[in-house]
Amino acid sequence: MKRYAIIVAGGSGTRFGGNTPKQFLPLNGTPVLMHTIRKFASCTDAVVVVLPQREQSYWTKLCVQHHFSVAHHVVSGGNSRFESVKNGLQSLSLQPLDLVAVHDGVRPMVSEALIARTFAMAEQCGAAIPAIAVTDSVRQLGKSGASIALDRAMLRAVQTPQTFRADALLRAYDVAYAPFFTDDASVYEHAGGTVALVEGEPANIKITHPIDIVVAEHLMKLQ
Repeated sequence: MKRYAIIVAGGSGTRFGGNTPKQFLPLNGTPVLMHTIRKFASCTDAVVVVLPQREQSYWTKLCVQHHFSVAHHVVSGGNSRFESVKNGLQSLSLQPLDLVAVHDGVRPMVSEALIARTFAMAEQCGAAIPAIAVTDSVRQLGKSGASIALDRAMLRAVQTPQTFRADALLRAYDVAYAPFFTDDASVYEHAGGTVALVEGEPANIKITHPIDIVVAEHLMKLQ
């Protein structure tokens, strides 16, 4: 049984007011994506990075510039996250009992302990996703524009890596894309699978807004 990571890195930098994709933004002087790859390289047998074709030459230049030699294989992304993950899966020579962790390239603060938890639970149950309690009050919008309060104690915010046994994940992705496929767990559940939750980490933030870079740099100083 082998353990693999598919790191999906297809974000844009529009929310940062520039043209640089989020995965290439500097975090303590090093592109975000390099931090993410390092976290998985030490605890998996191989790392696949899914990048848009148009960004691969720039990534190669960044690797040379930063002397980045951590082993990884680059695969071209698709028009959606679903297609990108599917391309990553098809690039691997998977055996049924292998485990595959799918992770957002812009979650560089994931810990090796969390990665290990998802692998352990996926080996036991077939599929595992990290989740954390929701701390803000939450409301659901109706079609009329009105809203209702939801019980946040019954809600969880889902993170990555989302980790699965290879044979089941391959079967789940052997379908056409649907708009309700918001993450790998939704694809897996659509195929009839059941996912187990593991305790996520508040520090496992997704780089989405400029403030997230500031927070991530501060968290790194505390490590």
